[in-house]
Amino acid sequence: MPSNIEAILKKSAIPNEADALPGRSTPLKISGIHAVNKEPFIRTKNPNEAEIILGMGCFWGAERKLWNTPGVIVTSVGYAGGFTPNPTYEEVCSGQTGHSEVVQVIFDTSIISLEGVLKVFWENHDPTQGMRQGNDIGSQYRSVIYTTNDKDMAIVEASKAAFQKELLGAGHGMITTEIEPLDTYYFAEEYHQQYLHKNPNGYCGLAGTGVSCPIGLAV
Repeated sequence: MPSNIEAILKKSAIPNEADALPGRSTPLKISGIHAVNKEPFIRTKNPNEAEIILGMGCFWGAERKLWNTPGVIVTSVGYAGGFTPNPTYEEVCSGQTGHSEVVQVIFDTSIISLEGVLKVFWENHDPTQGMRQGNDIGSQYRSVIYTTNDKDMAIVEASKAAFQKELLGAGHGMITTEIEPLDTYYFAEEYHQQYLHKNPNGYCGLAGTGVSCPIGLAV
């Protein structure tokens, strides 16, 4: 039997692609409708809509924070950044898929800018913790940002640099957030979508550093 330390180390290490779980070719079945505002989150985006994929630890509390952000049209939760196709929650939690728990954020660019969404992201978790977020330990809880175009990548990198300066000034460490172009986003199971709306007393481990991110909210 592996020790607790060995199990934690295994869950906190991203596997090689060859060692990742095989997954499946069929996507998980979901309704595609947001339980709070009834907006479809499986959608063709309108000209005023943009998308960013964010991981802030457990995706339950992160999604609630983001769907309550003015200018955000709709959210969903899922898995990204790994190798296993169409993974299940249990597979992701094993640490053997390489995925992180993430929130898909579709926002109205006439109301909130990407910088504004990123301000919510940086201020509502601790992006310096590596393969964990608070008491949640494992590679699926790592801080991540996945972008869909080069322009957004430049904005993300600039926001990271600005927040890093503030964190260091407040005595915190270096940002460990994984920032990469989005490969594939897999929707999580239906019961995870808008989980804290369906389960108001459910677990939420979301907590920031108390450091303000110097990013303007102008569109």
